[in-house]
Amino acid sequence: MEYFKHMKRLGEALFELLSEALGLQPDHLNSIGCSKGCSIVTHYYPPCPQPELTLGVRKHADAGILTVLLQNHMSGLQVLHDSQWFDVHPTRGGLIINVGDLLQVLSNNKFKSVKHRVISSHVGPRISVACFFSGHASLLDKPFGPIKKLISEANPPRYEEFLLKEYFAKFFASSIDTKPPIDYYKL
Repeated sequence: MEYFKHMKRLGEALFELLSEALGLQPDHLNSIGCSKGCSIVTHYYPPCPQPELTLGVRKHADAGILTVLLQNHMSGLQVLHDSQWFDVHPTRGGLIINVGDLLQVLSNNKFKSVKHRVISSHVGPRISVACFFSGHASLLDKPFGPIKKLISEANPPRYEEFLLKEYFAKFFASSIDTKPPIDYYKL
């Protein structure tokens, strides 16, 4: 519970900084519920005798708004850049901050989510703790789209508005090689 409290405070601080980076008031993203709906998920990847035959977590971008990841000293996380996978080597005491698809939508593509995966290894175990910020449950039935203050004639919306409950339904129903849910809403 103590870790959860610290993650909530960190999330609020990150959303203040992200708001400022977008040219908005520091409280903007927090005031629309971005720092709410925080959930923590742990992953345990035991050593795998034949890692080439398995994958820890398939290629994906995080569906929510923001993810804060704590991992132990074992590698395994990779990011996709220019069609090539790169290892994200753990840093002792460091956290990884992932922009999720929903922050990409809110920012009208100013912030980009990143495709990533976890590969298995013959050494281990690999342990990670992810804190997902997906927004308050009250947002599920409200129109969701780019922040209006970021839209202009020179910067038109890149996404149509949608309901979060429909978006999450698409995300959780998607299989390995289907169209990412965010793509259904691109203009």
